[in-house]
Amino acid sequence: MDAGPLYAYIDRDDRHHDRCLRLLEEHPGPLVVPTLVVTEVSYLVGSRLGASAEVRFLGDLAAGNLIAEPVLAGDWLRIAELVAGYRDLPLGTVDASVVAAGERRGITEVATLDRRHFSVVRPAHVDAFDLLP
Repeated sequence: MDAGPLYAYIDRDDRHHDRCLRLLEEHPGPLVVPTLVVTEVSYLVGSRLGASAEVRFLGDLAAGNLIAEPVLAGDWLRIAELVAGYRDLPLGTVDASVVAAGERRGITEVATLDRRHFSVVRPAHVDAFDLLP
């Protein structure tokens, strides 16, 4: 999962809230969230919606509704390759960590609102990710 759908499901005023909430409620899982995405969402939620909303998000992680995926040592080189290879987008470290985790785990679906970046990126293990929602 990328940050956009996670933020949108938390923020009831976000225009993507309903469909992102539905995705999180209905997707059979697992819902894998790279730790760099956790950091980004925590910052956005905390700074925009406050500590209570941030605590609820952390509660979803603690409850196992979302699976925090660490960046492994071997992922950093792949993240660097992706950032360099897609520098014209620019892709960025957090989005590249989503791609690297997906490749390593063999995941073919990415939940994102960032169609611009994720529709262009070509992961190593499939022709393209299926983008949700």
